Amino acid sequence: MTLAVHLLGRPSIVAGPDVDYRFRSRKSWALLAYLLMTERPPTRARLAELLFDEADDPLRALRWNLAEVRRGLGEAASLDGDPVQLRLPPGAVVDVDVVTRGTWTQALGLPGLGSTLLDGVNVRGAAGFDAWLLSEQERLRAASEAVLHEAAQALMSRGELDDAMRCATRVVDMSPLDENNQALLIRLHRRRGDERAAALQLAACTTLFESELGIEPGPAVWSAVAEQIARPTSIGGSVSVQAILESGAAAVAAGATEAGLASLRSAVVLADRASDRRLQVATRLVVGETLIHSLRGMDEEGIASLYTADEIASADGQRAALAAIRAELGYVDFLRARYDRAELWLTDALSLADSDVAMAAKTITYLGSVESDRADYPAASALLEDAIRLARDAGDLRRETYATSMLGRLHLLRGDLDAAADELDTAIALAEKDRWLAFLPWPQALRGEVEIAAGRLEEARSLLDQAFARACQLGDPCWEGISARGLALVAEADGDVALAFDLLADARIRCNRMADPYVWLDAHILDAQCELGRRHEHPHVASWVEAMHRLSSRTAMREMTVRALLHSAALGMAGAVDGAELLAAEIDNPVLAAAVLASRGR
Repeated sequence: MTLAVHLLGRPSIVAGPDVDYRFRSRKSWALLAYLLMTERPPTRARLAELLFDEADDPLRALRWNLAEVRRGLGEAASLDGDPVQLRLPPGAVVDVDVVTRGTWTQALGLPGLGSTLLDGVNVRGAAGFDAWLLSEQERLRAASEAVLHEAAQALMSRGELDDAMRCATRVVDMSPLDENNQALLIRLHRRRGDERAAALQLAACTTLFESELGIEPGPAVWSAVAEQIARPTSIGGSVSVQAILESGAAAVAAGATEAGLASLRSAVVLADRASDRRLQVATRLVVGETLIHSLRGMDEEGIASLYTADEIASADGQRAALAAIRAELGYVDFLRARYDRAELWLTDALSLADSDVAMAAKTITYLGSVESDRADYPAASALLEDAIRLARDAGDLRRETYATSMLGRLHLLRGDLDAAADELDTAIALAEKDRWLAFLPWPQALRGEVEIAAGRLEEARSLLDQAFARACQLGDPCWEGISARGLALVAEADGDVALAFDLLADARIRCNRMADPYVWLDAHILDAQCELGRRHEHPHVASWVEAMHRLSSRTAMREMTVRALLHSAALGMAGAVDGAELLAAEIDNPVLAAAVLASRGR
């Protein structure tokens, strides 16, 4: 019999068709969930403190609950030692693992998909565990949403529109204010030929956005509403399709995005009419890449194109194309802070890259960036250093620049200012050498933050002014946001607190004005807002802290979650310090460790 542990919704353990085990103690469910989901085996002392600190004999209470967990899992499982090691038998299924690390087809079969983690399990006298559980509930809810979104896109690419519609409807129900979710549902209505339903969904979306956010739907929604393929007057052959593809890409590169996209979409139609499967993949890949990297908030349409390309390339065994497609899908999930899904796509891309050194450099750069965002700094450092080496071997100056800038950011976050300055100076020099001016504001703004941390405000101001001016000229929301954040910190150091708060508010607006922002950056700006808000007793600080905690928990940004908890602790939230200490123990960052100690008054 396959052992199945269900933690989403009302928890249960299923060991056979007629065996549905439920623990007598809620703390047994809490204990099992923590053992299954924590990255490192915890000591018995830590578990006793976490869950049974109010018992007369915490260690005895822990032993009783461990025994109950053993009974529930059965003899095939192993639970012993100090630290406590939990080993499940081969083939065991844990629903939270399937949602985060499994395929969308596996996830759709879970009975609790989309349900709350440990629903109804309320644990008394365990404030630190409560803080951990709230964060994990947000993370698993977001993971369910991400896998349903992925399922809807994949099913749509297969032409299974009714099943895709069911998934997309669930996604919109979970996050109705997410523009990409609304765009997906509208696109599906139109693909099914139901223009009336698409119009009604657009009207509902518009009303919701105006009432809740005070804005109209953005480019992602309007792209879904207006999506249509240009109808060429002649069929043409492979040569003409390739020519249209090249001219469209050249037009986009020259700044004529609309005209270029029209040509690229026309190339897709021609490739379909010619029944040339390699061209069908190639044209969709170029359309997807163009939309994703065009700074126009149209990632969702680009993703739809990539999913169709993936379906065709998978059936046709086009390994190189699949590597490129999955690297792009992983990149989008990285930006959206869907890190588990990003890791799956990028790992697949790397396995398909074969001897393509440039593709390996690209995927490893993104994997390193994922680990950095998740605060696994040792893994991120190793990956980014490997990516830099591979990019040099491939002669890919831009990939080397990107990876070097992310390694510099990692050192900045960990407080190693000299190493950060070296890497970011290198990234700036590489960007200038390649004349990659569209990327230059990113390492410049981070270099400005290094100067702020070192107390050199004039140097910081010069770097950040340059970065901000160039970012505005480019119209890049992310670069504008990171530069404005740095300028806000300079303003506060200069004593202009009002300007600092204005700049931070403006930074968040800028970086989120499109439906495809870099979500980590939003959390980074929120962290500065919370820090300054606490320091200057801003009336909105509590709402900022709540927003940061919700965002960081949903996305599994572990360091940002710790920082949000520390802000909460400073505002008097019970158990926040315990929760922060629990999470920070698994993060290799001396700056963060010092902040946790300071919150304890040590």
